[in-house]
Amino acid sequence: MTHELITLIFHNEGLRSYIEVDLCARCPRQDEKGCCALYSPVFYPTDLAFLLLQKPEMVDYIFQLNHLTILDTSVTANHSIDGNSFLCAFHTRETGCVLPQELRESICRHFVCSGISWWEEESLKPWKDFFDQLADYEIELNDRIGEKLLEKGLNLRQKELRPAFFEALVPLYQEEIATPPSFFNSVPPIERIQLVRPLKYGLEWEL
Repeated sequence: MTHELITLIFHNEGLRSYIEVDLCARCPRQDEKGCCALYSPVFYPTDLAFLLLQKPEMVDYIFQLNHLTILDTSVTANHSIDGNSFLCAFHTRETGCVLPQELRESICRHFVCSGISWWEEESLKPWKDFFDQLADYEIELNDRIGEKLLEKGLNLRQKELRPAFFEALVPLYQEEIATPPSFFNSVPPIERIQLVRPLKYGLEWEL
C-alpha cells in the first residue's frame, strides 16, 4: 500500500456545482474505467434544460444513443457490457468522459470515490453540507418542473411530444432558478484542497 497526495477542487456553480479530482486520471482501479464502469447517467429536467441552453446538440446526441430508458421526465443512458463489467455511454478509454463536468448530470458532477472519503474531514464540513443540500434541492426542483410539464400533457416517452416538452422546459427552468436558495452562498466559488490517502489497487480500491 502506498500513500499519495490527492488534489480536489470544489466548484460552487450553484445548481451546476461539481468536484474535480486529480486521482481520476490515474484511477487505482487500473481498468481504464473506474466508476464509469458502474453507473448509468440519468438526465433530469434541470440537466436537459441546462444542455438546451448551453449545448443543445448534446440533447439530440443523448436521445440517439442505444439502450436508453426514457421515462416521463428523465432519460437514462444505460451502460453497456464491456468485458467482465460495464462501460458508460459517455466514456472512452482515451479521454475519459466526453462531457465537461459542468454538462454532466448530478451524480457525475459530485461523485468522489469512497477511497478518498473527503467528507470525513472536519475542515470540509461546509462543503459536505453544501452538496447534501444541493442534492435535496435538485430533487425538489426536478420534481416541481416535472409535475408542471406533466400538467401540460407533456412527456419524454412520446417522441412526438419532445419538441413541445423541451420548448416548455426551458422557461420553467429559468423561472425556478431565478431566486437561488441561500445555501448557495455558504461556500466560496472555488476551493482547492489536498489530502493524503493510502491507495489500494484493482478491485481493492473502493468506489
